[in-house]
Amino acid sequence: MKKIIVSLFVLFGLMQAGELKKVSFEEYLLHFDYKERETMKIKTPDMLALVEEGKAILVDVRFKEEFEVWHMNFAKNIPLNELPKRLNELPKDKLIITACPHNDRSNIARLFLVQNGYNAKYLNDGLLKTADFLRGENAKEFLEEYKK
Repeated sequence: MKKIIVSLFVLFGLMQAGELKKVSFEEYLLHFDYKERETMKIKTPDMLALVEEGKAILVDVRFKEEFEVWHMNFAKNIPLNELPKRLNELPKDKLIITACPHNDRSNIARLFLVQNGYNAKYLNDGLLKTADFLRGENAKEFLEEYKK
């Protein structure tokens, strides 16, 4: 029991100090709590604000064919099945936000990234809601800020 408590303090201490480390799936599950449940996800307006500010990168984890048919031009496409071999394309000093149409694949991608030492969240309202949100004035305002 003492070992688990010490591990918990070390894990959260490293995370708060900004020094994320690789975490096993078992270790992640052992430390999963209500706070993690809340912080693991992000909604479209918050994601867009962080991308505008250059603090986050949106990673679309759909297959390349899906991405080619339609995508957000500010997202980086790394299909879920290519993520393990393309980790070097993602910076560790920014929040990585994973996305897919709903959130099934983005959940898997986020967990993989967290296990590999990245600060990551998944877009819980999905790319379809983002596309719906980015219409009219919202699209105009986002592009004006993003292009600065």
